[in-house]
Amino acid sequence: MKLFQQMLVAGASLSLLAPVAAQASDVVNIEEMNSYVRSQSKSSRLNSKTFINEVSADIANLKGRVDGLEVKQKEFEAGGFSDTTVMDQKVVFDIGAIDLSETDGSDEAAKFAYSYRANLNTSFTGDDNLYVRLLSGNHGGWMKSNVDGGYLTSVGKGDSLTVDKIWYSFPVGENNTVWVGPKIENYYMHGAAPSIYKPVTKQFTLGGNGSAYGASTDTGAGWAFKADNGFSISSNVGTKSHSTQKVGGSYVDSGLLTDETKTSWATQIGYTQPQYSVSAIFNLKYNGWTDGYLHTTTAKAAISGADGNHTAVGLRGWWRPDGTGTATPSISVGYDTTQYSGVPSGTSDSTDMWFVGLQWKDIFNPDDKIGLAMAQPTKFDDETNDPFAYELYYSYKVNDGMTVTPTIFGGTDRDGGTEDIFGAVVQTTFKF
Repeated sequence: MKLFQQMLVAGASLSLLAPVAAQASDVVNIEEMNSYVRSQSKSSRLNSKTFINEVSADIANLKGRVDGLEVKQKEFEAGGFSDTTVMDQKVVFDIGAIDLSETDGSDEAAKFAYSYRANLNTSFTGDDNLYVRLLSGNHGGWMKSNVDGGYLTSVGKGDSLTVDKIWYSFPVGENNTVWVGPKIENYYMHGAAPSIYKPVTKQFTLGGNGSAYGASTDTGAGWAFKADNGFSISSNVGTKSHSTQKVGGSYVDSGLLTDETKTSWATQIGYTQPQYSVSAIFNLKYNGWTDGYLHTTTAKAAISGADGNHTAVGLRGWWRPDGTGTATPSISVGYDTTQYSGVPSGTSDSTDMWFVGLQWKDIFNPDDKIGLAMAQPTKFDDETNDPFAYELYYSYKVNDGMTVTPTIFGGTDRDGGTEDIFGAVVQTTFKF
């Protein structure tokens, strides 16, 4: 009986292994084996070869199925991402409306819009990074107006999924980083963050999105040095070489860094510690380069009418408390002054802008935020009005992947008149 017990153990063990890669019908049936033993015990004598053929067939079948699974795994890996590619995605729903002055004929309709973005980061050496951002969305009207102040940070590029950003960065030595790309904005290449305030409307990004920093995606390259003690210096160039010049009624490419190319050359010096930072930027803009989302309508029109060359100086600083959940907020401040050449006769040739952003964290619930930003939009020195812009929001996390942010925003004297602008939007962000 000792040999018979060994055979039963072998058959039972095989029946436990087989479900890993085989169908239930392919597994050795214990009940049938027991029935077979009972029927044969009366008339047959068992020996070591009784089940050898059946066990061998099951082992061969199991091996074939495991080999097939390995082939399918390799096929899946060949069609997937590289092991060094990381992808994160975000969808934003925006629903809101705006009330403009009676003399402003712009769109005031209530809107419900979405945006989708995917960030892909790939490293080839462990220290470098190839960045690609895919973007889509259907925002329109006041949600994309950089004059009324309603331009949202979540705005997409139209319903078609497009490559919105793409660049490659790599280290040189221990403290230097170099960027180069056909679609990049200059503020990604600075050594010091100008602001830690997280806005809902784009006018309040970068410590005031006026003339000194601005934001425009174009061909660019840059370099930054960050010392171990917190000191940094960076310089970068952006150029609008793709179909930005009109000749005979049609657009033509002006080429890289030519006399006709719209160009922005920004140099920043900063000093950053975990609790605070100060920085200054010097930005030279040529041949009609215009950007920024924090201007009055008068300033925007005058800048467009100038010869396109201007020099902007921006000062930025921020401070944050040791902990969160207290009445003390983080503070971000900014100031710009810009000198223009070739402005229309009778118009001042200089503008200024100031910004203050306050942010509280973990006040009512973990990971919630209260944000309050105030600013004087970029205006010419001889403008008689005193423009003002603001936003106030409360952001709370529903769960790890979902955040809801009700926001109000507005201002006065933004459009050259004396009437107020008021808007409200509820932004729901899904991260996955």
